[in-house]
Amino acid sequence: MDASRGRPVYSTQAGRLCPTCGWPADRCQCSSRREEAVPAKVTARLRLESKGRGGKSVTVVDGLPRNPAFVEELLRALKRALGTGGTVREGALELQGDRREALRLLLAARGLAVKG
Repeated sequence: MDASRGRPVYSTQAGRLCPTCGWPADRCQCSSRREEAVPAKVTARLRLESKGRGGKSVTVVDGLPRNPAFVEELLRALKRALGTGGTVREGALELQGDRREALRLLLAARGLAVKG
């Protein structure tokens, strides 16, 4: 128990608990974790990062709605079209290498506005 707040922070039955709602972390019920509907106009932001990756660069697609089904389907389609690896990290997609030019075309073809 967290002595200052008088509530559990870890349970042997469920593991780590969310500090906001008290549910197990993998089944958090907070509004920040809830699934958003995909808006009519999605604006994706592209950026290139290499910090903390041993000099390797990744292209980050950020600004996507918090809808796991939409994000996973988009990632699969982009990885297949680009022939590269990638993953979902905290509401953003990471694709290996500098793929910004190709991503602009692919995202625009899917109806997403692109910045960056």
